[in-house]
Amino acid sequence: MTRIKLTKTELKAQTDALRRFQRFLPMLQLKKQQLQGEIAQIVAKAEAVAERERALRASLSGWTGLLATDAALVDGLVKVKSVNTGTANIAGVAIPTFDSIDTEVREIDAWATPAWLDDAAEAAKSILSLQCERAVYDEQRRLVTIELQQTSQRVNLFEKVKIPECKEAIRVIKIALGDEQTAAVTRGKIAKSRTPEASGGEDAA
Repeated sequence: MTRIKLTKTELKAQTDALRRFQRFLPMLQLKKQQLQGEIAQIVAKAEAVAERERALRASLSGWTGLLATDAALVDGLVKVKSVNTGTANIAGVAIPTFDSIDTEVREIDAWATPAWLDDAAEAAKSILSLQCERAVYDEQRRLVTIELQQTSQRVNLFEKVKIPECKEAIRVIKIALGDEQTAAVTRGKIAKSRTPEASGGEDAA
């Protein structure tokens, strides 16, 4: 704790600071809880998307032989041109939201390629869309996690440093002011006992 002045002015400053910290701390704790809940929801959404991708890939298992035989046809068949996102706000954090993707399909010669290649292209689009959606959720989690870390640091700062420091400073200042007041009263009594009136009264007695 930094050196404090043992004055009434400093006592008021420390008391005001303590009130501010105690007022803001519940807000920060609430924000921390909200962020933790949001991260849990984001993780759940990302896992749901991952499960949809696994299910889609499983449904394509019947094509495994075709894809292995004509791997050159499928490789690079569909590419992502852009990911279309929006913006949302979670507890003061701006995060991206997934809308859709724009894809580019390699030109297919309908006469020289197997008929199932069109279906393969559509399946690839769906898989890429799910992967991009998952990536957006990963970015959401990254951003919200950063905010959670910063909020947690502030909560810890208030709980473990600022509030205890203020309380200790107030305790020390009150003791010092009390001692000073006691000393002043004692000095006053001593000074009064040494006045001529006090001395004269004693002589007369």
